[in-house]
Amino acid sequence: MSATKSTDWKRESETANRLTWAITAINAHLEELRQILARALGISGPQWMILMAISDLDTGDGVQVNAVARMLHVNGSFVTTQSKLLEKAGLVGRKPCPLDRRVVRLSLSRKALKQLSRDSEQQQAAADIVFAGFEGEELNQFITRLAAVSRRLEKARLRVALEL
Repeated sequence: MSATKSTDWKRESETANRLTWAITAINAHLEELRQILARALGISGPQWMILMAISDLDTGDGVQVNAVARMLHVNGSFVTTQSKLLEKAGLVGRKPCPLDRRVVRLSLSRKALKQLSRDSEQQQAAADIVFAGFEGEELNQFITRLAAVSRRLEKARLRVALEL
């Protein structure tokens, strides 16, 4: 390897490491924030994420368990187990799909909607702090680029998994 290629590779490696550590720090902060918001509802962080996924995905007739699992990158059985606990807590409704009774559709209960609405002011204040440096279309562009990085990371993960 030539000195130039070695220097370029080292610089790219350092950049990749900085990105990895920045994403790791962001994930840690998001996890802490999730835990705080979840505790306010008396649930776990992963259960709070399930509520958020249902909130984002539900268009009015509930959302399938597997759609929530895909969004959270977890196994469907995990969502099933946790949604049953959320149902017992009065935060989620679970109903079989009329076309295929094996498929369960999840929706937020009135209690969950009320509690999430109550907490939305704190969430908005946090979002205002986090995104204060973005103007206009910048945030959408940033999110688009992060999504592209996520897709590339998935491809890299699959490639490494196949090679090992």
